[in-house]
Amino acid sequence: MFQIGPYSLASRVVLAPMAGVTDLPFRQLCRRFGAGLVVSEMVTSDSRLWHTRKSQQRLTHCDELEPRSVQIAGGDAVMMAAAARLNVERGAQIIDINMGCPAKKVCKKAAGSALMKDQKLVAEILHAVVAAVDVPVTLKIRTGWSTEQRNGLDIARIAEDCGIAALAVHGRTKACRFNGQAEYDTIAAIKAAIAIPVFANGDIDSPQKAKQVMDYTNADAVMIGRAAQGRPWLCREIDHFLASGELLASPGKEEIKRVLLQHLDALHTFYGEFMGVKIARKHVGWYLTDGVTDNQAFRKKFNQIEDAIEQCLAIDWYFEQQSAELFNHQPFQYEQGTRQSKADTASNQEVIAA
Repeated sequence: MFQIGPYSLASRVVLAPMAGVTDLPFRQLCRRFGAGLVVSEMVTSDSRLWHTRKSQQRLTHCDELEPRSVQIAGGDAVMMAAAARLNVERGAQIIDINMGCPAKKVCKKAAGSALMKDQKLVAEILHAVVAAVDVPVTLKIRTGWSTEQRNGLDIARIAEDCGIAALAVHGRTKACRFNGQAEYDTIAAIKAAIAIPVFANGDIDSPQKAKQVMDYTNADAVMIGRAAQGRPWLCREIDHFLASGELLASPGKEEIKRVLLQHLDALHTFYGEFMGVKIARKHVGWYLTDGVTDNQAFRKKFNQIEDAIEQCLAIDWYFEQQSAELFNHQPFQYEQGTRQSKADTASNQEVIAA
């Protein structure tokens, strides 16, 4: 257990903020699977852009479990402070500052990990945001600007001096993007130098790797990113292993199917059918690549479905055929069924396989 401001977090697993991934349905799912803290998708600090559909959905926290953490991104201290205040008014209970994103479209605006090159500006932004709100402020950084400029330790000390409540560190530099392997020496040095909680992030994709990184860095928690895509139960597996030293059995076919169908339903409800169907496609691709036999023919056909109920019917059919191991021997032959109401689908899913 560790503390962020007034919040005690029983699980030492934190879900990383990921644009286009950690929306409300996915955050809620990972919380149910044992994540102690989940962080929202990045929200721009320019509130003039918040009228867009995408921003409005990222600013939604209805029925979300506490503590609600919202990440903001920008390069102007005044705008960042204002964005923090507005998000707190909308229900944020923790403000997270993005200084770790390596994406070009973020960095070219002098935001994300590009900020690490200007330590004076880093201090200005952190001071301004911490002073602007009465909730905990956390920060996500990388180990440095480049392999020649690993200034993560300097930034960490600035963060602690500015009143940052917890620090997440990705074990790559801005220049590394997601290439190569994460290094944990810098994270260990940061943890040894500051007193606030530190989350180790980067290439943590199993309970054993999480324990290894925790032991090596002495971090207070691990932050899980891409490895949780299509595997939300990874949060449960890591939390259990860190607490007990015992490995949980991997989820079976029926549990994966149930979780995936619940996730689809949540996406359709949150985004509406038109966008929900489109957004569901990438999640289904992740689930079926990591959790069960990868079947490119099925995923190709699934990506052509334009109807929410048909998506659920197709998933149901897929898992029925999966149990019979037909995908290893026969081409994909699912045909779209007759559209039914969700109530009818729940009790009588129609599956047609030629």
